[in-house]
Amino acid sequence: MKIDKSLLTKEEYRTLKAKQRIEKQREKQQKLSAQTLTENRPNNPTTAFVLGNGTSRKTIDPTSLRPHGKIYGCNALYREFVPDYLIAVDPKMIVEINQAGYQKEHQVWTNPNKRYEGFEKFNYFNPSKGWSSGPTALWLASQHNYETIYIMGFDYLGLQDGKKFNNVYADTQNYKKSADTATYYGNWLRQTETVIKENPQIQYKRVIRADNFQPGQLNNYKNYSTVFIEDFKKMFNIS
Repeated sequence: MKIDKSLLTKEEYRTLKAKQRIEKQREKQQKLSAQTLTENRPNNPTTAFVLGNGTSRKTIDPTSLRPHGKIYGCNALYREFVPDYLIAVDPKMIVEINQAGYQKEHQVWTNPNKRYEGFEKFNYFNPSKGWSSGPTALWLASQHNYETIYIMGFDYLGLQDGKKFNNVYADTQNYKKSADTATYYGNWLRQTETVIKENPQIQYKRVIRADNFQPGQLNNYKNYSTVFIEDFKKMFNIS
């Protein structure tokens, strides 16, 4: 939009021009992110693994999954492992990732946020998903049209009979303490259910311990099932 300078003070004009530059930069980045989402779909996709950070996945080394499919991870996973796609929607995590410079060499996906102005090399969902990181990662994997997606670390329920925070990165930067009250899982579960419902052509297999919480509503979908960790390891010859 053309600005009529005669209606503004010099300071107002400079401020407005600066806002326009920032908005153009944001729009350009979002268009590039949409293009990247399309261009980076794997060829002949078959299998993917989506890693949440619930403690149930601790006995599975993410490195052992790499020969078997693409890996989608969340948040602080980048500290110890490089997935094919890292998804983080918490602004504090994005600030941490930006400080580490991880996104300059690896794909990171997040939602647009004014706090990220000046951050480079991030990929943005357009429009913003507005979901938690785990379900957003599952949604992104589903956009790539795999035949089967294995879901790990989606524990939903807290530890100690659902009372305590359940996360492999508890007690570390940007995470709650292990003694803190568990985060309510309702939104995560609804978002997961939405993805499964909207993609009936994909088989979703949740990898769990025998004692993991199993939400009944997910069993309403023919394209959803569960696999015990021991059986999963045998399937992929993982020790």
